[in-house]
Amino acid sequence: MTLASAQDETVEIDEEEIVEHIFEAVVEQRLPPGTKLSESALCEAFGVGRMRIRRVLLLLASQQIVDLHTNRGAYVASPSAEQAHEVFEARLMLEPIITRLAVTRASDDDLARLADHVEREHQAHHDNKRREAICLSGQFHGLLAQVAGNSVMHKMMRELITRTSLIISLYGAQDMTDCRDHDHARIIDAIRSRDADGAARLMHDHLQHIQNSLDLGARERVTLDIVSILKR
Repeated sequence: MTLASAQDETVEIDEEEIVEHIFEAVVEQRLPPGTKLSESALCEAFGVGRMRIRRVLLLLASQQIVDLHTNRGAYVASPSAEQAHEVFEARLMLEPIITRLAVTRASDDDLARLADHVEREHQAHHDNKRREAICLSGQFHGLLAQVAGNSVMHKMMRELITRTSLIISLYGAQDMTDCRDHDHARIIDAIRSRDADGAARLMHDHLQHIQNSLDLGARERVTLDIVSILKR
């Protein structure tokens, strides 16, 4: 074995990469709410030591993606019905404003990016690629926040999108994805027409539809092999 290849084998994934990998698995609903994140399983999945995994779990907990319980370990956050109401209350306040900002700030390139994104989302729905459709639908709202040009709102949306994915995983129907792609297309049309009132109203109705589709009763938890889900 050459020195270069030996060094390659010892290169470890950094903490931010691990955080992002777990974050994506949560958003895509591969790790549903209540999943126990065993330190030993995470060490095996990412090929790192326990101290690094513990720092990762603290970072995830600070983003409300993971709940840490003394003497019990780490679990993917499991929002209550009350917390679900609070998340949608926040989104219903914030996203119509984001949409209004996008109307005034979206460039032609921004509109093309949004349209391309929705086309990919539509294709994922058409091809019954549920995981991809879930991921793309959440990304649409993050992309819209980017177009709005407010970094604080964009950061807030990242957390709200993750929390919404957890809520839908816990309280949504088995075939439910985050959003209806044709709603997104209508929002883009309103932005393209520079119709701030119409775009904001469409966003409000869109979020209200998602909230109304939830069944805020308890859901049965299942045991998953997190090593196979997360292993690089």
